[in-house]
Amino acid sequence: MRFVLLCLTLTLSATPSLSQEALGLAAPAEVKESGLLQHILPRFSLKTGIRVIADDAGVLLLETAPPGDPVFARAGVVYHLRIESDARHERFRDWLLSDIGKNTVESFAPEQGAPFSASFEAAATQQETAVDGDALRGEELSMTHCGRCHVIGPRNRMNGLGSTPSFAVLRAMPDWSERFEAFFALNPHPAFTQIDGLTPPFDPERPSPIHPVQMTLEELEAILAFVSVIKAAELGAPLQLQ
Repeated sequence: MRFVLLCLTLTLSATPSLSQEALGLAAPAEVKESGLLQHILPRFSLKTGIRVIADDAGVLLLETAPPGDPVFARAGVVYHLRIESDARHERFRDWLLSDIGKNTVESFAPEQGAPFSASFEAAATQQETAVDGDALRGEELSMTHCGRCHVIGPRNRMNGLGSTPSFAVLRAMPDWSERFEAFFALNPHPAFTQIDGLTPPFDPERPSPIHPVQMTLEELEAILAFVSVIKAAELGAPLQLQ
């Protein structure tokens, strides 16, 4: 299995004929010409109400393995999706990595060329990230601060939100450590998260919409230590997004 030095990028593209701004998906020519996007994008939009259109702007050609998420493969080439800190981008990525998204990709039968697969080994080996901190304390803090939305592990496997990826799925992503280190800056977390000495206080006119998550940098390090030792989900297997 070789990994392609190409990456899909979500950009914003205004469509004059539409009343709402749509997300533009830039993709390599071989993906666009296969018809895959015409197959999956309307189905995602129908499911979520979020419109995504094929857009030539923002194609990225990378010289090293991309930092995005591996989403599907074709003829030994693995394609990665890079998103920005936007809830709609995250929804599209999570849908592609869900059972429904994977099945949608694999149900597409191109007129020419090999079919696409959403079941593959994302990487032969992943570099382990050493994290200092109290992993046992990090597990309890994860349950307290994150367990109402994310599945942390067996203890709350039935309590997470269906549209929110589990810690095991996040741990399987190549940039998992960056995601957790900066989670407070990634939507929707800024609206309800406070890190002592790091994040600015909430705007009095825009208070937290839910009970706020408040933690120290030491507690964040403990959560990172816990995530570093949990078993990552296999991206080639069905993913539990709860």
